[in-house]
Amino acid sequence: MTSQLQPVRRALISVSNKAGLTELGQALADRGVELVSTGGTAKALRDAGLDVRDVSELTGFPEMLDGRVKTLHPLVHGGLLGLRDNDVHRASMEEHGIVDIDLLVVNLYPFEETVAAGADYDTCIENIDIGGPAMLRAGAKNHQFVTVVTDVKDYEALLAELDANNGATTLTFRKAQALTVYGRTAAYDAAVSTWMAGALEEKAPRRRVFAGTLAQPLRYGENPHQGASFYRDGSTRPGVSTARQLQGKELSYNNINDTDAAFELVSEFNPADGPACAIIKHANPCGVARGKTTLEAYRSAFDCDRTSAFGGIIALNQVLDAETAEAISEIFTEVVIAPEVSDEAAAIFAKKKNLRLLATGGLSDASAAGLAFKQVAGGLLVQDRDNGRVSQPDLKVVTDRAPTDMEMADLQFAWKVAKHVKSNAIVYARDGATVGVGAGQMSRVDSTRIAARKAEDMAKVLEMPQAPTIGSVVASDAFFPFADGLMSAVEAGASAVIQPGGSMRDGEVIEAANRAGLAMVFTGMRHFRH
Repeated sequence: MTSQLQPVRRALISVSNKAGLTELGQALADRGVELVSTGGTAKALRDAGLDVRDVSELTGFPEMLDGRVKTLHPLVHGGLLGLRDNDVHRASMEEHGIVDIDLLVVNLYPFEETVAAGADYDTCIENIDIGGPAMLRAGAKNHQFVTVVTDVKDYEALLAELDANNGATTLTFRKAQALTVYGRTAAYDAAVSTWMAGALEEKAPRRRVFAGTLAQPLRYGENPHQGASFYRDGSTRPGVSTARQLQGKELSYNNINDTDAAFELVSEFNPADGPACAIIKHANPCGVARGKTTLEAYRSAFDCDRTSAFGGIIALNQVLDAETAEAISEIFTEVVIAPEVSDEAAAIFAKKKNLRLLATGGLSDASAAGLAFKQVAGGLLVQDRDNGRVSQPDLKVVTDRAPTDMEMADLQFAWKVAKHVKSNAIVYARDGATVGVGAGQMSRVDSTRIAARKAEDMAKVLEMPQAPTIGSVVASDAFFPFADGLMSAVEAGASAVIQPGGSMRDGEVIEAANRAGLAMVFTGMRHFRH
């Protein structure tokens, strides 16, 4: 059994990200550690006045092939992999002049950043690191004796470890660093394979790998007995993962899930076309609206279902201003997320210590391609993100009566909202605002009736003379298999319908719509959301 403490006498350093490099090199040199390095890393250390031994001097073999081969050598990997307490290994190392490498500090070519910058195929290929991952995996495997560091954020912890143990590291520390290393190399390979699948337009590669970097451990998951953590995937899509939290407690698992749903929904509405607001509860919208001002959009969204909005998530597609912040402050809200927040609005919310306030710096691109995945027992379901959108030219009028211009505008609004409602989804809308939402029911008829009933309930709260569904339009995320769901919408007062079409009974549904004097358009696209 190896000693728990392993002294660090020689370090091999080869890094692409040179942040903190010279400080680390100086600190190691001050502790009597011999520095061995490669290429640009060695130059940076020498420029800082440090003594550095080239890897080529260690191996007796020059760097070659434009740097593609420099550390792929037995004298490097032997120094990383040799078991120090194994007599056969020791004899082989002495016979071949292999010296111990006690500390390996390596970070990898910036492949992910290169891809994100939109580089061409050949440039991406050249930024795939080979020697770095090979060394990291070797050193991590031999963590009984070798300390491996791949994250700049761990330099300080490394130096503290050496100081606490008289120039040595503990097995506990080395194990933790090995775990970090294998997570990094796995994520790196995942990034390469994901990029290559995209570059080759391979929709279903033989193996699909996902990776993430820990953003924060969470107190618990959906329920207190479930452990949970939040990971970022490295993408720059604006949203909850990239947002700056300006105030409030840490986001919970449910907060993150609901906030993502809210911001993705509100991102459907181009801020150039005016303000929009979405209020989410349990991943479903309970109110969505557009308005001439952000305040108007918020108030209209709130009036759709004030009861459900309590303790919800509010997302805006424009800057959160003071007037809107004052109005939101009148109710209990878990999270508010917007592209930006004015100083005045931030000052208003500062009085609400528990409210989480997030600024994303921009909106998500609702039309952008991407992948979505879901765990099932024994595997993952992977699909393209639902970035489907329809515009007025895509819509097919199938009834005798065509929608009016106002109805058409509301139909397109309701369709965007229905995309973000759990199926079976029914959305009533009028004047650019939802007035009733039915979500997640096993029967489309039930969703239709529930949405109408909630609208009637709010009419009583708001002391309206009639239900707001009178004269509304209705969106259905999938086709009406029978005319009964459509007739429920008629009973609620809807005057126009938007739905995908495609049912074997489309003829019956169209005939029923004509009898009722409805205008109906088909999208040819459905938006199931499970």
